[in-house]
Amino acid sequence: MRILVIGSGAREHALLRALRRDPAVTDLFVAPGNAGTASLAQTCPVDIADPESVAGLAASLAVDLVVIGPEVPLVNGAADAVAARGIPVFGPSADAAQIEGSKAFAKDVMNVAGVPTSTAVTVTWPGEIEAALTECGSPYVVKDDGLAAGKGVVVTQDREVAVAHALAVLEAGHPVLVEEFLAGPEVSLFAVCDGTRAVPLLPAQDFKRLGDGDTGPNTGGMGAYAPLDWTPAGLVPQVQRDVLDPVLAEMAARGAAFSGLLYAGLVLTEDGPKVIEFNCRFGDPETQVVLELLDSPLGALLAAAADGDLTRVPAPVWKAGSAVTVVIAAENYPGIPVTGDPITGADQDGILHAGTAVRDGVVVSAGGRVLSATAAGTDLAAARTAAYALVDAVSLRGSQHRTDIAEAAAAGLVRVP
Repeated sequence: MRILVIGSGAREHALLRALRRDPAVTDLFVAPGNAGTASLAQTCPVDIADPESVAGLAASLAVDLVVIGPEVPLVNGAADAVAARGIPVFGPSADAAQIEGSKAFAKDVMNVAGVPTSTAVTVTWPGEIEAALTECGSPYVVKDDGLAAGKGVVVTQDREVAVAHALAVLEAGHPVLVEEFLAGPEVSLFAVCDGTRAVPLLPAQDFKRLGDGDTGPNTGGMGAYAPLDWTPAGLVPQVQRDVLDPVLAEMAARGAAFSGLLYAGLVLTEDGPKVIEFNCRFGDPETQVVLELLDSPLGALLAAAADGDLTRVPAPVWKAGSAVTVVIAAENYPGIPVTGDPITGADQDGILHAGTAVRDGVVVSAGGRVLSATAAGTDLAAARTAAYALVDAVSLRGSQHRTDIAEAAAAGLVRVP
């Protein structure tokens, strides 16, 4: 297979590494890529926000499969444009991608399908904010209804902060979703889907807050680990039965069959798992750890989903042990990051690039989340040690990272209500 991967983050770097291990993959292309992906795939220019740019590139390369990493091209219709050229594509249509593109749409799908989720109120003008906050209660959960790169959510007990965030989202032209707070540990569960069937992957947990102890602002994710030994027995089959299968059936009934990667963000509450959100693509940084543990061909799995028949491939096989990834972010992230600083140590095996570029032959920072230090080990403690050894060998002025990724889980301290 000749495969084109669309995107430029550590998620795409991880996808390329896993695809390179698949003996059926003969040629790999990435667009636009980053400083670390060039060793794995031929780099091509593309405007990922323009569906026709993506489709035109795929056609010019005569690829057998396009794998679209980020949400923006999917919501904009890149998968539709590629499919219109007769090229298999792993990624949902624009209609199906609304499950991430609009949180209100996702809530409606869940409510109709009977999926366990939080109470939510959609707010479209300032006069509705106070009543919505009162109805859903404190801690207040206030979300941007549209795409916000994982940073559009505020969870706070300060009502003034909640109101301010809601007003800022409305002023930006987006509706607001105010939700009931769900208490319990979070789980990210990816499922490869072919329109009617879902094949779940390993559950993972990510860390959304910037600072140790889950302090500071929300980010796109500062680290992750897998598997989750503390989850209840039978969690994945339960989520398949109560979440994945009903959602796929409802999406198909709406004429928006979901093919690609469906990401269920779950909270394990005292009443069982409930969905806080869906994404329409592989999550970053969870992809880094999930694919680190994959021990079966990724290309064949994604191609089967794109062709609408997951029954033709065996279930994924997983390595023993654990994997941890730690995100190294630029100074001032998640605000406007400081970029252009040289990086040393980024050529280590296990360092996955995201916000990087090459200038005058030197690897420099070029985004907010710059690198993901990813390592596996016989257990979670060993994987943590290996991942942080990679972090320690990287030098980037002003960089920041969390020191507690997977720490509580390794110590056996994660509790499900």
